[in-house]
Amino acid sequence: MEGFPKISRMGERSILIQFDSEISQNTLRKVLFYKNRLERKLSEEKLQIINTYNSILISYECTIEDAYSAFIAINEVLSEANILKKDSGKVYRLPVCYSEEFGPDLHVISKRNNLAVEEIISLHSAQKYLVYFIGFLPGFLYLGGLDQKLHIPRKESPRQTVEKGSVGIAGSQTGIYPKSSPGGWQLIGRSPVDLFNPKQVPPCEISPGDQVVFEPVSEMEYFQIERAVQKGAYSLKFKRK
Repeated sequence: MEGFPKISRMGERSILIQFDSEISQNTLRKVLFYKNRLERKLSEEKLQIINTYNSILISYECTIEDAYSAFIAINEVLSEANILKKDSGKVYRLPVCYSEEFGPDLHVISKRNNLAVEEIISLHSAQKYLVYFIGFLPGFLYLGGLDQKLHIPRKESPRQTVEKGSVGIAGSQTGIYPKSSPGGWQLIGRSPVDLFNPKQVPPCEISPGDQVVFEPVSEMEYFQIERAVQKGAYSLKFKRK
């Protein structure tokens, strides 16, 4: 099969599967297709399977005693070439308040990229973003599809604290901090929703392959939604693709 992924051992307990180096929706479709197949094939084994933009890491609880057999089982799955043609998943609408209080770097981006603040908000909320993978923090969505006019490097000096729900831009990506933490992304707004809740199943409702649209809301609407979230009376809005 053309473009057959590379399989290699990573330490004593992991196997890495690498696909095309290009970061694209087509590559992600392959990654998620095979991740799903691997989860089914290896469901009886004690392991964890995670993905990035273009790779899959299989981590076993114990040392891999028979690497040959493990590689054979993985190769059987990877030899299946019937990639799903139609995208599955959901499109989530996430409210974001793009105020100066919540978006302290709006003017940084405005000056560097020669855009009015209103243009930044319009460009950022007009896109439909693809969830490539979840990492850095539990529930942190790595989103692709940012308009090129908004591309900007990370901050030279990261903030010691970025508030939960902050929406940021770094390079060609955008994302939301699911909890307060240090961070170096350029902040342009804040969302009042919960992206990670360890008490629910699954803890992160949004999955790789889903899409996200940001919906601008006023500060009043932001605080109304925040109160509803705190009371457990708010559900993420979505529709099927």
